[in-house]
Amino acid sequence: MTRITIYRNQSDVFTGFRCEGHAGYADAGEDIVCAGISILVINTINAIESFTDTPIQVKSDENKGIIHVDFPQGVDNQAVLLVNTMILGLQGIQKNYGKRFLKLDFKEV
Repeated sequence: MTRITIYRNQSDVFTGFRCEGHAGYADAGEDIVCAGISILVINTINAIESFTDTPIQVKSDENKGIIHVDFPQGVDNQAVLLVNTMILGLQGIQKNYGKRFLKLDFKEV
């Protein structure tokens, strides 16, 4: 299962997100759930870096299937839109394939 945690502060502002694990929907190379999650997460990171003024810190471990993103200086409106778009896509995957393969959590930090 892939677990994604979206972090927000007490003011409901995004502070980062973490993606961990492999979906396990199908064999490696054929797992459409894992591929969809990866596309959404990586594209969001790339879009924030390319199209916004939001500083971003990314740590990853491909072997463990972990990507951790921090917004150390907060997020601008464009980054908020991109993260919300990622969340919408992830919720769609979760709705279509179930919580057995994707668990989406929100955590106040």
